[in-house]
Amino acid sequence: MTELEKGPRGLRRGRGARERIVSASQQLFRDQGINSTGMDQVCAVAEVSKRTLYQHFSGKDELIAEGLRRFDPEVLPEVFDRTDLTPRERLLAAFDVHSPLCPFIAAAVELPDPGHPARVLARDYKLSFAARFTATAREAGATAPEQLGEQLALLLDGASARSRVLDTEAFTTAAAIATVLVDNALPAGANAVERPDS
Repeated sequence: MTELEKGPRGLRRGRGARERIVSASQQLFRDQGINSTGMDQVCAVAEVSKRTLYQHFSGKDELIAEGLRRFDPEVLPEVFDRTDLTPRERLLAAFDVHSPLCPFIAAAVELPDPGHPARVLARDYKLSFAARFTATAREAGATAPEQLGEQLALLLDGASARSRVLDTEAFTTAAAIATVLVDNALPAGANAVERPDS
């Protein structure tokens, strides 16, 4: 029996149980919130017993953190790692990828303890997110890449929250604002830079 077939206590586990538990918790936390979701619900959706759940996770806190850890470990690689776009285009492409509410924001709102493992992951993710914007802004030649990175991260997070609160689409407006911010931050002529594959 391999280590992957064992739970954290070395007990045999059902095939795919851990993945089903994480998937069920991510869905439930997204749909009804972290605090409103009980472990019994997670077990029911994942089709596992409570015993199986606790063989894989010590408790709800660990399960919340694992779900966040898996959400976007590389910080939007489908945007920031694209080689077919210029740095300017990558900065703006981030506004085409959006969800109803960022799970890191949702976790931070629901969990008041700044030392909670999920809050720590949320903070680290948001810092990494701004850092990816900053690195791309620097690559694009922005005069103040740190400032632009923070502005774009704040704008995207604000669009996510506003979309959720008002139950409306805010990303189109955010993308228009991002275009102005990016173009104002780049030196004259930087917008005409050719794509890397040209």
